[in-house]
Amino acid sequence: MTRLIIASNRLPVKIDKNDDEMYITPSAGGLATGLKSYHKANNSVWIGWPGIIPESDEEAEKVTSLVKKEQCLPVFLDEELISNYYDGFSNATLWPLFHYFTEFTEFSEEYWEAYRKVNERFAQTIIDNAKENDQVWVHDYQLLLVPQILRERRPDLTIGFFLHIPFPSYEIIRILPWREEIIEGLLGADLIGFHTYDYARHFISSVKRLLGYDVEFSQIKLDNRKVFVDVFPMGIDYKKFDQLASEIQSKPIQDRSPVHQDIDRFLMSMPNRKLILSIDRLDYTKGIPQRLKAFRHFLQKYPEYLEKVSLIMLTVPSRTDVEQYQNLKNEVDILVGSINGEFGRLNWNPVIYFYRSMPLENLIELYSSADVALLTPLRDGMNLVAKEYIASKVKQRGVLVLSEMAGAAKELGEAISVNPNNIADTADAIYHALTMDDEERTKAMRTMQKRIRRYDIHKWANEFMKSLTSTVDKQSDYHARKVSVSIKNKIYKDFKKGESKVVFLDYDGTLQRFYDNPQAAGPDPELYTILDNLAKVENTRLVLVSGRDRETFNNWFGNHNYTLIAEHGAWIKKVGEGWKERKPINSEWKESILPVLESYVDRTPGSLIEEKTYSLTWHYRKADIDLGVLRALELRHDVSNMIYNQDLEILEGKKVIEIKVSGINKGIAASEFLHEYPADFCMAIGDDWTDEFLFRELPETAHTIKVGSENSIAKYYLTNYREVRNFLTEIIH
Repeated sequence: MTRLIIASNRLPVKIDKNDDEMYITPSAGGLATGLKSYHKANNSVWIGWPGIIPESDEEAEKVTSLVKKEQCLPVFLDEELISNYYDGFSNATLWPLFHYFTEFTEFSEEYWEAYRKVNERFAQTIIDNAKENDQVWVHDYQLLLVPQILRERRPDLTIGFFLHIPFPSYEIIRILPWREEIIEGLLGADLIGFHTYDYARHFISSVKRLLGYDVEFSQIKLDNRKVFVDVFPMGIDYKKFDQLASEIQSKPIQDRSPVHQDIDRFLMSMPNRKLILSIDRLDYTKGIPQRLKAFRHFLQKYPEYLEKVSLIMLTVPSRTDVEQYQNLKNEVDILVGSINGEFGRLNWNPVIYFYRSMPLENLIELYSSADVALLTPLRDGMNLVAKEYIASKVKQRGVLVLSEMAGAAKELGEAISVNPNNIADTADAIYHALTMDDEERTKAMRTMQKRIRRYDIHKWANEFMKSLTSTVDKQSDYHARKVSVSIKNKIYKDFKKGESKVVFLDYDGTLQRFYDNPQAAGPDPELYTILDNLAKVENTRLVLVSGRDRETFNNWFGNHNYTLIAEHGAWIKKVGEGWKERKPINSEWKESILPVLESYVDRTPGSLIEEKTYSLTWHYRKADIDLGVLRALELRHDVSNMIYNQDLEILEGKKVIEIKVSGINKGIAASEFLHEYPADFCMAIGDDWTDEFLFRELPETAHTIKVGSENSIAKYYLTNYREVRNFLTEIIH
């Protein structure tokens, strides 16, 4: 039976030590809290750091024994690794960069090496404990390299990855020196999940721009498989918060906790008193200073709320040894002090400030009692606090003011949305929240509750796992026509017994990889050897059929014993003969088309024009990927209008637009060649849309092979030019 292995930086439990005694406590944090119930319910194995550095082998065994009782397995790290991998690369490099705080980002080779080492350790722990065909779900930015390591060493595993923080735009990720390694690491997964479409879109854009992979409908086409990218907004354990909130609200006042009784006294000390709640980890991404400034602006603009409204600000300590966090704490302390000093009274503080963590029960007491939740991060992956607040409002008496920069803002459209950097608008949003009529407030809260109740943590996890499982079937479809060993053997057998053989081969993308500069893609010694050996096989005619111009093709292959068909069939050079023009045609049409292409070159840096006898070609392989696609669409439209009623056509290949004379294509040229030289074995290999003409015109008995797995009428496909070379090498022997 397939088993699930969850991997994250920290386990959902941690080991604490007191007087040489070890004991387990729950881990804090959104992932550990949110996924723990799903983990327990599905009998999975969770791999992560247990929060302690064992002082001996015996202590390590004790830790392992304790966490195993919680269906967990430990990955042990020493102080140096924790410093460089976690505090260093994870939180001093990736965290600020992915949250757009480039000024705080540190680039250190030492951090990177530690990060790689820890990712190797996590991957090896998974490998050591994974059974054949297990599913692995890797979580978050600390383990970005794990999927690719698993893919290389355990291709039988089905691998999912979920990123719980934002994925930045291409302009941000390109700053990272190890950007390709990070993205390649993620592409080891079968399914990559993000909280919002924006994050998925940024990732896909970076994949296309940095690595050049083709993407179609959120499917990234690698050489031998597809990676699926999808959006899964993380939920919470709604039932848990709802039940706890109901229990807490129904308790008699004398049975409530001291925190709850303090809140009750505050609210009852003056009629119509209101509480605004702010809960966050003390981090520069959370926008806490901006929030305090907005609250001060609110008190200045709406003085009628003095002594009637207080902001409870709970900030959980974080990375207290880091300078930026120390400076942030000082700034928050000063702001709280200045607001309380300016507006405070003997019996009233506008800001009630806590710098500590609180047990879940106390948090729910705050959620339940607060009239407004003010959550305004500058950048946030999801912000589960917003959902916890909503789930705890059992009587729908509350209003959520939420930053549009939080991932949750995409789901919680009924919240009051603010730009956290706009202090005045945020102050007005606080006023709006406090003055909202009961019907509007209740309707908004009820709508949001219904949504997050339906899409809770269990639904989120189940949806992700369902999608991950379905990728196995999708990958099977992807490989259905792949040239397998049995297909190879059949083609080899047919080739051997054929008394007359013709092999048609495209060039660019089929026999040689693509280059940014087309003239750099000349044949190498290995390719010459393969083609020469194939041409020497008895009763075999080798035909290279390409869109290349005849001068280039002649320079590369003119003195070899193959037939050359250039410019999509416009020119042919048989073995031992000179070049012959298949269809002499007037080329005056170029005079009107060429200036148009030149204007596109001027407006599209990196593009270039190639002129052939019967065509003009606009290449945009070196252009910005999005601009190139946009310009290609524009060019196609412009030229289509110009060639109306002319004997011309447009061919669109891989990052190339070609305007050419009609009636000339690879298929017609191949058909004419076969008419002159009939063969009982025929095979064609090509990678481009233009090769579809070739596949279509060949006899039904021909073996047609597409390079790449795009839709094609070819019978089979090979992954890339390297596989083609290997295939041709094997067919000879």
